[in-house]
Amino acid sequence: MTTSSEKSFFDLHITGLGHLNRIREVKPKKGEPFLACDIAALNGPSSAPEYRRFDVRVSGSEAQHLIRRCEEAVKAERKVLIGFRLGDLWTDIFTYSKGKNSWPAGRQPEGPPALRELDQGRWRDGLQG
Repeated sequence: MTTSSEKSFFDLHITGLGHLNRIREVKPKKGEPFLACDIAALNGPSSAPEYRRFDVRVSGSEAQHLIRRCEEAVKAERKVLIGFRLGDLWTDIFTYSKGKNSWPAGRQPEGPPALRELDQGRWRDGLQG
């Protein structure tokens, strides 16, 4: 008889298509710096899509390389459409401190390490991989 000390997990992943925003290097007080970005994921009918915003930590060297390639286009406010796969999600409560949404507490799904893979076939604006 053999026994297994292997742990089992229930994984939740979100796969989709969305616009890339706010690429940045995050330097926490504790821990190592990491690459992060926002994804405005498309949801609903293509004739009237809605957006779901994800603030993610970019994991994996290939994903980091691809996101960094898009940094200049995002800073120039060009629309960069990406395919993505998110994992290890949770919700974080926060309060808007300034801007047009500076009123109530908000809730935003997050998920470092979240950007697990990118679909290179979905690049727009001449950034075809």
